[in-house]
Amino acid sequence: MTEMQFMGRLGLALLLGGLIGLERQWRQRTAGLRTNALVAMGSALFVMLAAVTTSDVTSLPRIAAQVVSGIGFLGAGVIMREGISVRGLNTAATLWCAAAVGTLAGAGWSLAAATGTIAVLAIHLFLRPLALRINRQPIDSADLEIQYRVWLICRSQDEAHIRALLLQSVAGAPLLLRALHSEDQEDPARTEVSAELVSRGRNDLLLEQLVSRLSLEPGVTAVNWETIGQESQVNG
Repeated sequence: MTEMQFMGRLGLALLLGGLIGLERQWRQRTAGLRTNALVAMGSALFVMLAAVTTSDVTSLPRIAAQVVSGIGFLGAGVIMREGISVRGLNTAATLWCAAAVGTLAGAGWSLAAATGTIAVLAIHLFLRPLALRINRQPIDSADLEIQYRVWLICRSQDEAHIRALLLQSVAGAPLLLRALHSEDQEDPARTEVSAELVSRGRNDLLLEQLVSRLSLEPGVTAVNWETIGQESQVNG
């Protein structure tokens, strides 16, 4: 490989990675212009390192395989969990694609690298509106698994009774008990009892009735419920 070929391939990787990063920067994502450009350029450098240091043709696939596995750690760094939601998956996938583009550019496959770049940009620019439109479609509540949490404060001496009452209420309702536990309070005469319940579809009215029933118990001083998550039920 000549010096001109080396600089040309490196410049192509930098340009194509920058184009991918430009779209990410425009949308103010975690990994933007510089990150994608560096990933593509670094991938190209690793591949060209194998080309300029050895004549063994099998070294190029080995280097590319190491780039693929190594970029996984970088991608994991941009994935964040916020409550029940996960953010950054698209950004991590984009970094993975930028590494592939850089690898192709470094190996001398200029047309393939350019085609990959166009494909990545097309996915972000044209499939994004479609995905947003699909997400706006209402989901049948029957296809959702709703997770509820009920908690209350009661007299410690009434804890067993309250737990039994909770179990009895769940047994006669379309609710699944996932967890039930008690926790002592600073006041030794008071205990917090909480239950995690799962319902196929929303059953807010049922939870209101359950809480109202518990609030009538003489030993209960506080009671509340909340939705802690939901998951789609996919069949097939």
